[in-house]
Amino acid sequence: MGWCRARLFATPLNVLLTVLLAWLLLMLVPPLVEWAWIRADFTASSPQQCRAAGGACWAFIAHEYRLILFGVYPYDEQWRPLVAAIVLLVVIVCSAVRRFWRPALALAWVVALVAVAILMWGGVLGLTPVEDSRWGGLPLTLILSTFGIAFAFPLGLLLALGRRSRMPAVKALCVVYIELIRGVPLISLLFMSSVMLPLFLPEGVDIDKLLRAQIAIIMFAAAYIAETVRGGLQAVPRGQYEGAASIGLNYWQTMRKIILPQALRIVIPPLVSIFISLFKDTSLVVVIGIFDLTQSAKAALADPQWRGFSIEAYLFIAAIYFIFCFSISRYSRSIEASLGGAQRR
Repeated sequence: MGWCRARLFATPLNVLLTVLLAWLLLMLVPPLVEWAWIRADFTASSPQQCRAAGGACWAFIAHEYRLILFGVYPYDEQWRPLVAAIVLLVVIVCSAVRRFWRPALALAWVVALVAVAILMWGGVLGLTPVEDSRWGGLPLTLILSTFGIAFAFPLGLLLALGRRSRMPAVKALCVVYIELIRGVPLISLLFMSSVMLPLFLPEGVDIDKLLRAQIAIIMFAAAYIAETVRGGLQAVPRGQYEGAASIGLNYWQTMRKIILPQALRIVIPPLVSIFISLFKDTSLVVVIGIFDLTQSAKAALADPQWRGFSIEAYLFIAAIYFIFCFSISRYSRSIEASLGGAQRR
């Protein structure tokens, strides 16, 4: 009761907001539970049975989940993107556990990426070749976001250091790049990479559409990471630079051992926000015809036998995005707590 009085009924405004929120929940939650669970159909063999139930048609997900998760990848070969996604997730989870932060982890990443490439492309070890134009669904979203974060983060660090450099040419180039990229939306970069870039390439030279989209995502994320890291660098007290100089450390030693660890600890929350946004922004590749998770859901909805269940399809992919984004957010909070505790000690 004390918690309720302090948090929910402390002032007249809090009382009003609490009552309004309670009324809103009472109006929305019971009908939602009835539609999504009580009257939902999980085992219907036809859309007519689902519509007759009057609730959510989760049987649509049971019938079309392979198309939603793997896109137009050959049906008989869909075990390959499944294994590739599991390999990526295992390596990512291991990278999040401190006991695995060893040099062998870099080798594990190399082996994992080679395995993912072999599984997705095929053409070796008796695997049927599959063009990347047929990749799609959740594995493609994981590949775009993983490679995007892995390459954008070091590039963003270099851009942040370059923007604070005392060399005018380096600083000017970094400023122009960062401001130019941050001044346009990601969708425009994707259109440029898909439509305009091939026009400037020499005749006979072509860059894969998926690779062009990946480069655009990396360039876009790196600019935002650079500005975030620059804010962290500015927050480090000047005395840290002077202390590093007093013990004879050069520029790169100072940055690697003294400045960057402190700066990155300061900017963990905004960096995680960028990573989460990057994971969600991979859905924009749909505008250039790449079958990400969203486009795969649209393809499933195009099935003449199962039309009209778009709410269920988008709730399904929304749940997938939420699970990944919420996991990243919770992990960042644990990292902040552990670093904060270590700093207090």
